Amino acid sequence: MKILTASEMQRVDRLTTERYGVPSLTLMENAGRGVVEFLISRLAPLAAHRMAILCGKGNNGGDGLVVARLLREQGLRPRVLLFANPQGLRGDAAANYERLLSSGPPEVIAGPEAWQAITASLSGTTLFVDALLGTGLGKPLEGFLLEVVRHINSEFPAARVLAVDLPSGISADSGDIIGEHMRADFCVTFTAPKIAHVFPPACECMGQWVVKQIGTPAEALKSDPGLSLNYVERQDVAWIGKPRAAGANKGNYGHVLILAGSMGKTGAAALAARAALRAGAGLVTVATAKSALPIVAALGMEFMTEALPEADGAISLRALEGPSLDKLVAGKTVLAVGPGIGGHPETAEFVRAVVNKYPLPLVLDADGLNAFDGHMDSFRQDLRPAGSTVFTPHPGEMARLTGKTVAEIQAQRVAVAREFSHQFGLTLVLKGFRTLVASPHGQVWVNPTGNPGMATGGTGDVLTGLLAGLLAQFPKHPVGEVAAAAVYLHGLAGDLAAQEQGQQSMLAGDLLEKIPAAYRELTIVD
Repeated sequence: MKILTASEMQRVDRLTTERYGVPSLTLMENAGRGVVEFLISRLAPLAAHRMAILCGKGNNGGDGLVVARLLREQGLRPRVLLFANPQGLRGDAAANYERLLSSGPPEVIAGPEAWQAITASLSGTTLFVDALLGTGLGKPLEGFLLEVVRHINSEFPAARVLAVDLPSGISADSGDIIGEHMRADFCVTFTAPKIAHVFPPACECMGQWVVKQIGTPAEALKSDPGLSLNYVERQDVAWIGKPRAAGANKGNYGHVLILAGSMGKTGAAALAARAALRAGAGLVTVATAKSALPIVAALGMEFMTEALPEADGAISLRALEGPSLDKLVAGKTVLAVGPGIGGHPETAEFVRAVVNKYPLPLVLDADGLNAFDGHMDSFRQDLRPAGSTVFTPHPGEMARLTGKTVAEIQAQRVAVAREFSHQFGLTLVLKGFRTLVASPHGQVWVNPTGNPGMATGGTGDVLTGLLAGLLAQFPKHPVGEVAAAAVYLHGLAGDLAAQEQGQQSMLAGDLLEKIPAAYRELTIVD
């Protein structure tokens, strides 16, 4: 599902009318109907509520007028407050004002005096519909409407508030809070979510939000190359859980080679290996420092292990000598490098050499990424097809790779991810709340699954394994889409683990054990 800015939404609406022949008045009618359907499904019986619908002068207000008319047609009597001069209404909003008149005019609240005159009479209101501004706001609320919003927020703490498109005072185009805004318990938006619905902290002000389709064909969004921000939904990634062919064998699902682990960090290698197997890889081999191998091997029965020469308990540059590593890489489908591999200078040099030598699809994580701190100029992006290298940094690692501060990374996550991915021709998984997957072709996927319980050691190693395991199974699928699916599955497994263990007590191993249940969730037919 696409994520849109306000101007992109306007362009899509215009295209829907001009190319697909859906009148704009029909779009507004369908929007209002979608709000009413939501109200009935979540807040029934509506007759038990004392309702007030707050309508502004633009199209958002027009949506509110449709809501008012449709509720009246069901025998309900919401209070309808129009915060505009009726003579100033234009286009579809004006048309819906005229349609409403047959069941009675709204109360016109043209200024602060009119508002003060009716505030006492709103006492006892239990449900507000906020149709004041919608996506049209680009600056902080001020003046008269700010007074209205403050009054609703302060004087009606127990009332439910449903926002049409967006809570008034929130900018559609930013995750930042630009000023005071209407609180909301629910938000009904149309066609696609806007940036504010998805990114923090604005997304935390929406309450429960849903998207209602109002007549724009899916093709109108899919065919627009300018729409490059995507919100991942379950149906987008369910393909990874499709039944396997009856005659399949382990050779059909790839062989993952994981270069990982060092003394003191053996668990990371085992977590990545087990996650790759849980993802569905046919075979997994872990190559690790010789002294670490017995411990890694003891942590899993299903994966294979290979010992590599070491320096101070970590993989040494001597692993590159002779044909041993070449033979180990031969026949493998995917290479994953980094979990628990350590930061020894020889190991970092080994990592850079491996990444720049073997053209296999690659997942790079943890100290594998840190090996390129200050060395991105040595990264060979011509070695693999565009996007076939997957970097998986958290914000701190991303800061080191780019030379920016963590604050700068977090302030411009989408832009940073897109720019880095394009610059180095790789797929970037930028971890964090709303983990991003950026492809070098410009598309960015935003992941909605996951929870703060996953902020614990080892969960990133599980993600590395999932990424490698899925890439091994789907070598012909676009890497960005495979990565988005892996991130979604990872977060879903974390959500299932949190339901059972609680966020505070959750371990990476708990997440790992919930991968089968997460797969089942993907394939549930609604």
